[in-house]
Amino acid sequence: MSDPGRVITYVDAGVEALREEMRRDDSIVYIGQGIGPRGGNFRQTRGLWKEFGDHRLRDTGICELGATGVAIGAAMAGTRTIVDEVFLDFALEAITQIIQQAANISYMSNGKIKAPVLIRGAMGAVRNAGAHHSHTFYNWFANTPGLKVVLPSTPYDLKGLFKSSLREPGPVVLVEHKSLYNTKGVVPEEEYLIPLGDARIVREGADLTIIAMSRMVDLAVKAAAALAQEGVSAEVIDPRTIVPLDRQKISNSIKKTGRLVVIDESPSSCSFAAELLAIAVEDCFDELQATPKRICSLPVPNPFSPVLENQMIPSVDRIVSEIHDMMKTVRRKC
Repeated sequence: MSDPGRVITYVDAGVEALREEMRRDDSIVYIGQGIGPRGGNFRQTRGLWKEFGDHRLRDTGICELGATGVAIGAAMAGTRTIVDEVFLDFALEAITQIIQQAANISYMSNGKIKAPVLIRGAMGAVRNAGAHHSHTFYNWFANTPGLKVVLPSTPYDLKGLFKSSLREPGPVVLVEHKSLYNTKGVVPEEEYLIPLGDARIVREGADLTIIAMSRMVDLAVKAAAALAQEGVSAEVIDPRTIVPLDRQKISNSIKKTGRLVVIDESPSSCSFAAELLAIAVEDCFDELQATPKRICSLPVPNPFSPVLENQMIPSVDRIVSEIHDMMKTVRRKC
């Protein structure tokens, strides 16, 4: 038996998931920039090329449009393909292949053609990388029917969701936050899968519901701990996947607490945070005790300046402060 308390990094959990799935299914091939002998920009494929070789891990040039088109075509022809966009920002170079081809082909062929492709990319503000390398637009993919969107926030979730994503019959967008790669968590050695569409209650509470995605989950937990010192009991939920979404678990929590705060590194306009507020109003209107709140990044390009970037994205102090304001208000019901 393995040690149930084995602790590994987020990036190593992803490598383990890949190794196990590539051993299990020899139809899986992986293409992308630097993912071969070098092991990836973030070491996300470290050691895999040595085991599986060029015919299953193939470096590409810096051409996201071409690599993604090849990956989708190969998936339609019978392989199960992973394409690594490296930075999610540059998936935009391939957006027509993703939303026009991969997302639509099963419907347009009446199910005769499948595209089991996994589109992998790293997102988010970290190390002041500037506007070209810091976007968090996973929301955009959630707006496209035919795509599933996965946002693991812990090493345990990354491994279980990665493995499940590689067994999906259609396209999946797997988005990892760059700041999470070196974080650590308990990951069992025994095989396990996490089904897509199963939210995780990270912390139970009674006074308000906080929903956060990816890196923001850690901030939500820290804010909830600070609020607990003041007697405020916050429930923290990590959706883990936003398509499919565990709407039932989210609605049940909001009905229980009567308040909703969503923490999202994306700007608030047309965001997934906005979708969650819409769900709160549609499903839980009579139970709401206060107006739902979004705590999001400011609507500006990511600055290079560390001071400005820290101001732009949500912080624990800002979350706690805005929740203080919410707890003082009561919604006037008709």
